[in-house]
Parts: sequence; structure tokens; C-alpha cells
Amino acid sequence: MAKSISDLVMEYFMAHPKQDLPHGPVVDWVEEQYLRLTGKKPRDTWRAIRKLYQEGKLIKVKKGIYRYDPTHVHEQELFDFPEEIKEAIFKRDNYRCVVCGLGKKDGVEICADHIIPKDKGGTNTIENGQTLCMQHNLIKKNYSQTEAGKRYFIKMYEIAIRNNDKKMIKFCEEIFDIYNHHKINSHIPRPDK
Repeated sequence: MAKSISDLVMEYFMAHPKQDLPHGPVVDWVEEQYLRLTGKKPRDTWRAIRKLYQEGKLIKVKKGIYRYDPTHVHEQELFDFPEEIKEAIFKRDNYRCVVCGLGKKDGVEICADHIIPKDKGGTNTIENGQTLCMQHNLIKKNYSQTEAGKRYFIKMYEIAIRNNDKKMIKFCEEIFDIYNHHKINSHIPRPDK
């Protein structure tokens, strides 16, 4: 059986223990090896690195820099909500997606979602949970850029306040209203409320 992308990532890090390695050269090496072994170019090698970090196999030194230290490796299970917490979240949200309002009665599969993701310090508490349909859960997972976007608009808003730029202030406030309306990134407080 061919090695997986994660196997190759770990092979590279294990060959360079206790070194702070930028992910670029790791990705290049893994892609070269994977192409040689399978004849196909791998996808999302950087995600495999991030997942290995989330699992406790790599240490994140800073953005884009990771280290393998065999003396500090620990398996870190990314727990989902316990069944009783998941059920309490569903019950609180009336078994409906908090974004679109569809739920089990509409034939839509629902899931308990971490408002603040587990890999960013989110907990398995009822307060950190929300009911999402599968479609909106997938949108949230694939579009974390909205979080970066909101932070960018917060900076723009702060600059507009300093410059007393009323047009830009109004524009940013309307963007924050849209974030609120669609219940996107509500864990990032808006600066104008």
C-alpha cells in the first residue's frame, strides 16, 4: 500500500527532529515523493500538516512553522460533543439549523457545530454549540475566510472612526449587520455595539 500524505509529512519531520520547519519545503518534498510513488499530485498537503498538529504529533512554533519533537509527542483526540450535550444543543435550537431554520422534520440532516472551533480553543459546552444543517456546516468549514474578512472590516472600521469617515463607518456597520443576519462569526464581537 502506498504511503499517505500524512505518512510522508511525518517521515519528513521525523528525519528532522527538533527543527523549526517552514511548511513550504515540507510540502514540496511530500508532493515530490507522493508523485513519484503514486503518479498523482497530492492535494492539500498543508492540511495534513495542520491535522497532525491538531492531533498532537507536531508542535506549531508560529504560523507556517512546525516542529517534531519525539519527547513531546502526545495523541490529542479532538473530541466531538458528548451525546447528552449534542442532544441539549439540538433541543435548545428546536432541532433546526440556526442559519436556515430547516431541520429533521424537513428531511434535513443536522449536526452540532462548535461556534469557536476545537482547534482554536473551542470547548464542548452547550454555550459553544449550535445546530447547523449539513449544508451550512460544510459552508462554515470551507469558508473560514469569513472570519478573516470580519477582522479586516473591524480594522477598516477602527481606521474610519479615527478619520471620522462617516461613509466608511456606515459601510462597515452594514457589513457587520450582514454578518449578524446570517449568524456568521458571531464569536468575533463587532466593534460598534
